[in-house]
Amino acid sequence: MAAKLFFILLLLIDVFSMSNAQSPQSNNITKGSTLYTNSIPNFWPSSSGRFAFGFYPNGNSFKVGIWLVGRSNNTVVWTAGSRDAVISSGASLVFAMEGTLILRTSNGAVQLIAEAGQRAVGAAMLESGNFVLYDPNYEIVWASFDEDPTDTLLVGQKLARNATLHSSISETNQSVGNFILRMQVDANLIAFPARSTLEGKYGYWSSYTSGAGKNITLNLDPDGRLYLGNSTGFTVKNLTEGGFSVNSTTLYRATLDVDGIFRLYQHQILTKGNLNSKVLWEAMNEEDRCLVKGTCGVNSYCSLNGSDIACLCPPGFVYFDPMKPQDGCKLNYGSENACNESTNTKKGYTISTLESTFWERGEYDVINSATEEACSEACLEDCNCVVAQYEVRGQTCFKHKLPLTYGKRYITSNTKALVKVRADGWPPIRDDRIIYNMSKKIGKEFVIVGVVLIASSFIVFMLTGYLVYTHQIWSYKIISRRASSPDVVGEINLRSFSYQQLVSATDNFKDEIGRGGSGRVYKGSLVVNNNNGGKEIAVKRLIKMVEDGENEFLNEMRIIGRTHHKNLVNLVGFCSEGSNRLLVYEFMKNGSLENLLFKARKRPSWSERMRIALEIAKGIHYLHEECETRIIHCDIKPHNILMDECGTAKISDFGLSKLLKPDQTRTYTVARGTRGYAAPEWYNNNTPITVKADVYSYGVMLLEIICCRKKMDESLRDEEIILMDWAYHCYEAGKIQKLVHQEDEVQMEELEKMVKIGLLCVETELTSRPKMKEVILMMEGIILTPSPASPYSNVRT
Repeated sequence: MAAKLFFILLLLIDVFSMSNAQSPQSNNITKGSTLYTNSIPNFWPSSSGRFAFGFYPNGNSFKVGIWLVGRSNNTVVWTAGSRDAVISSGASLVFAMEGTLILRTSNGAVQLIAEAGQRAVGAAMLESGNFVLYDPNYEIVWASFDEDPTDTLLVGQKLARNATLHSSISETNQSVGNFILRMQVDANLIAFPARSTLEGKYGYWSSYTSGAGKNITLNLDPDGRLYLGNSTGFTVKNLTEGGFSVNSTTLYRATLDVDGIFRLYQHQILTKGNLNSKVLWEAMNEEDRCLVKGTCGVNSYCSLNGSDIACLCPPGFVYFDPMKPQDGCKLNYGSENACNESTNTKKGYTISTLESTFWERGEYDVINSATEEACSEACLEDCNCVVAQYEVRGQTCFKHKLPLTYGKRYITSNTKALVKVRADGWPPIRDDRIIYNMSKKIGKEFVIVGVVLIASSFIVFMLTGYLVYTHQIWSYKIISRRASSPDVVGEINLRSFSYQQLVSATDNFKDEIGRGGSGRVYKGSLVVNNNNGGKEIAVKRLIKMVEDGENEFLNEMRIIGRTHHKNLVNLVGFCSEGSNRLLVYEFMKNGSLENLLFKARKRPSWSERMRIALEIAKGIHYLHEECETRIIHCDIKPHNILMDECGTAKISDFGLSKLLKPDQTRTYTVARGTRGYAAPEWYNNNTPITVKADVYSYGVMLLEIICCRKKMDESLRDEEIILMDWAYHCYEAGKIQKLVHQEDEVQMEELEKMVKIGLLCVETELTSRPKMKEVILMMEGIILTPSPASPYSNVRT
């Protein structure tokens, strides 16, 4: 009997100790406590040392988060703030007297990690993996479990509706990775590739619980039961049945892993801090890993290679970067559009077959009741076709253009990929270019023949050259005095035109197709290889250049000539003769974004507008960060965004701001920038102009793209006249649907995100505006979009 009572007493003591470990009192952290990246330890542990909160290493920098402590390696379960932020050595983490937890970087900047105000008197790292702040009554007033999770759910933590798990880049890099798991409003739990819109067609795994109820959350119980349930305790679906061990040495966590598969782990805590970990459940089988969309990049396909996966290029393609095969592939010859090279693409091409291989359905043409041979022939005869997918069972042929997305080889698939491959691997020689192909090994007989031919033709060559030389001297004597020096032309790889050439090309500047602050634009045509039709061009005559503009002009041509991006208008050449300064651009057949948004009979669809907005953002980011000489555009607006024949948005007039006088037109109210798009710092002489001025202009334009209306419209009601103010009013009131037309097929989540991005870009304080890289990442859903502050309205007309 005494032994039984002793056993019960021990059990009660053990239960009490476990309960006490979950209490904030068990591991008190007082106000004023500080951690440093360079100190040891640089974390606050739980009572048992099982979990820790503080700085953890991430490459050569640090992040703030929570991890499960292991002797050989730690397992990060939560990261505070932006997972892509870099925290340098010398930073500190302070539990401030104001009841806040702040990160102070080495350069003195302060970032808020947690805030509970004066109610918070202490903090603790609990045994559950939850870091908390608590009040004098030991009631929790802030908890990491209530914040957005990263890639992991612990026992007692929930994934609420509209919340997302983001995978990490790798096991050692906790930055945002390539996959997300989202708890949808419709109660469906879906895994997506990060670089996709949150539409069902892009999902690669689902709980199939759509319509199961409201306020559904993903939950993890102490016995390892992973399930979807509502706030009343009703279980919608069990992902795992649970029933696993429940004791003080066993932990469970559910993680969206770096490969995009959602898994449930069990950790047994052994002696001396060792962990014995195993997978209890995974959403997808190992043999189905290639079904994870986004595992491999565009134009490649995923293939199982034993226990590993490989990202492979189809025939006729090569890796973008051989060191990073997961980034995707490109055609192994220069042009990706055979239609520009030949109308008869069947000649010079063959079909290479990949068994059991297919890409995401995105066909532009379908042929029913077709044989495999007929499908191959159809692709060969179609200059737009790059790959035809043939379904053997259904005898259906699907023709695809580039890019090819989410490719995979799946052994049970009855689909064949018929890849069109150029027979010689290179594009045919065109009239307007010469390809020199010199062999490194030349036989002796060819050397002899070459010497004889050179000797016999030398005299003829010299005579002919003399005649041509004397003729050219007189023909180009005047032009050569004024044209740019040959070294400049060669350096920037642009064509130098004479003024008379451009007069002829534009029929004496007859057809004006546009005008702006920097000059007027005329349509022209260049004769190429005696082609009567010629190559269409757009010629801009710059007006009111800066004084002593010759050298400045040539310097800017050097800069512009080195900029190449698919979302920038291509500069073909220039003219600099006397006071004449002209630029020759490729001709954009579909006009400007201004016409498309405000003057077209049919408004572009929502998805088309979002594509255009992202393309423009990528072009601006290139100017700001990626080109050899960084460029501030200074006049971002729809008028300066042109649309090519494929509907691709391209930025024009970049690199011209230094060439123009500040007061060149009434369009300019300050040194640069168009009224209404100009950032507030243009109006403050003491504020330097940075790339953030372009971000502001982009924000105004983004709101115009979202709403398909101009930044200012006096025909509307008073509160709607200024678009920026109206957008913020609708956002603050929770009525953002008023900003778009009823016929627009818009997901409210995406609309809210885009409106938030626009308002963030037009923050009055330039340091509060995001960089264009951050804008792109927010648009693509890779990083979260913070809420904007209330914008001022002092410079909006």
